[in-house]
Amino acid sequence: MTSTRKYKVGLVQMRMSPDPEANFAAAVGHIHVAAQRGANVICLPELFRAQYFCQREDTRLFDLAEPIPGPSTGKLAVVAREARVVIIASLFERRAPGLYHNTAVTLNADGELAGVYRKMHIPDDPLYYEKYYFAPGDLGFQAVDTAFGRVGTLVCWDQWYPEGARLTALQGAEVLFYPTAIGWHPAEKDEFGAAQYDAWQTIQRAHAIANGVYVAGVNRVGLEHGDIRGNRAAGPGLEFWGGSFLADPFGRIVAKASHDKEEILIGEIDLALIEDTRRNWPFLRDRRIDAYEPITKRFLDPVHAWAKDGEPK
Repeated sequence: MTSTRKYKVGLVQMRMSPDPEANFAAAVGHIHVAAQRGANVICLPELFRAQYFCQREDTRLFDLAEPIPGPSTGKLAVVAREARVVIIASLFERRAPGLYHNTAVTLNADGELAGVYRKMHIPDDPLYYEKYYFAPGDLGFQAVDTAFGRVGTLVCWDQWYPEGARLTALQGAEVLFYPTAIGWHPAEKDEFGAAQYDAWQTIQRAHAIANGVYVAGVNRVGLEHGDIRGNRAAGPGLEFWGGSFLADPFGRIVAKASHDKEEILIGEIDLALIEDTRRNWPFLRDRRIDAYEPITKRFLDPVHAWAKDGEPK
């Protein structure tokens, strides 16, 4: 029997100030507004408590990290209970001295911690020096049940990898949430900006199509220099391009935010649409799981081409 269950998601696109406590308070305010507008599951951007600090390498910035469970999850749990919503929040996790992760938590509507996902793919690019701060995730890809539906969380750079989306969807996720901090290098924006945003949206819409699920990209917005209470990175900074969106199971854009404003997007998740889409485009049925073992290799060099019996030559 086709499920007729529906629920609403809220995507919070917000600016970050140099004051982490002010950012946290603003995020709580956005959660309450999203809840008042009918959202049941609300997602905040990546590392929402601070400006994007990975624009430089500075040992002092490890002081921003906190344990999970910890202060932020405790405060958000209260908000979740009060508003009766599920909250997805990206935090700088202090796991042990010298060991840190970029982590997304899912808090259920009763305030209980429903899921902890540590970002698996860690970038190291100009002004995105995340390998300095974060160890790769070791909890695997996962989907968790909440009061409203089964959701999967991944984080930012994960969104470029179809393997992560597939493995999360195969665990029954109805929505893939990608809390994100992605933007333009100001000097590159005029030449490459439109193409970069288009690629970012396209790859995630492709995850929605390939897996027959909803996909939510939740970005921050505004020009940032990684300013944390006056500790500021040198250089031109990053212009976070916003453009948060929700795509349906066939990749159609349900809701989309601007590139330069704070916004709260509300979109509906319809399980009947997931069922209908997968019945008509049965990609999961037709997967050749017997033929995919080579995907676990880093690269298939021509001299190691695969023989018919499945063994490398």
